[in-house]
Amino acid sequence: MSHLSALDLSLLALGACLVGLSKTALPGAGTLSVGLFAAVLPARQSTGALLVLLILGDLFAVWTYHAHADWAALRRLVPAVLVGVLVGTLFLATAGDGTVRRVIGAILLALIAVTLVQRGAAARRRSQSDDAPVARSAQANGRTSRRLASTGYGVLAGFTTMVANAGGPVVSMYFLSARFSVTRFLGTAAWFFFAVNVAKTPFSVSLGLIDLASLRLDLLLAPAVVVGAFAGRRLARRIDQMLFDRLVIVLTVVSAGYLLIA
Repeated sequence: MSHLSALDLSLLALGACLVGLSKTALPGAGTLSVGLFAAVLPARQSTGALLVLLILGDLFAVWTYHAHADWAALRRLVPAVLVGVLVGTLFLATAGDGTVRRVIGAILLALIAVTLVQRGAAARRRSQSDDAPVARSAQANGRTSRRLASTGYGVLAGFTTMVANAGGPVVSMYFLSARFSVTRFLGTAAWFFFAVNVAKTPFSVSLGLIDLASLRLDLLLAPAVVVGAFAGRRLARRIDQMLFDRLVIVLTVVSAGYLLIA
């Protein structure tokens, strides 16, 4: 930590606070944490340092929303996620720091683009909700493609969470497409990411991404996660979600652009 400036530590503390917020109130804010950590720390090491803080945030999320998980949805995702984590591990084992940094940036930009497309599609579906034939057709198509969708989302979520700790937007889109309620969404996401992040830990240790130096940094930043988690619980029902989402998208584009050209 001796090489980190006061500005570096401030950016990391902000990222850690956003981890807490993303786990208890504002899904999507964690994407900013990925950009902040990868901008300050070496890209590979940033994933290990951030992982420990994510697990701490997961504990708060499970504590808050543990009773609202959809276990059937979790069981559908698990096999595909494990495949994605293994692919991501192989990528981290062979890729250089510059490659990892640029892949993180590209992943963030791609997820933003897909999120915007998903929102547009959701808006169109809502406008067609009064058309019974359209609704019945969409329902039939949904049943047909559910397994394929869970497989695709699961593999991508596993890969992005292993490589960039950026699986949140992927899983969020899957839960939104399944029309989860707010509490069902948050409860399922809480258990999902707690299980996935704990499962990722041995791989990160074996790759040298988590070591004593990163754990010392995590210990320093842990209070910021706690502050963010408690603030998220209090602010969840007060913040204009649309405005916040737009800010997250803009700032994530800036972070991703920096990673691509750095």
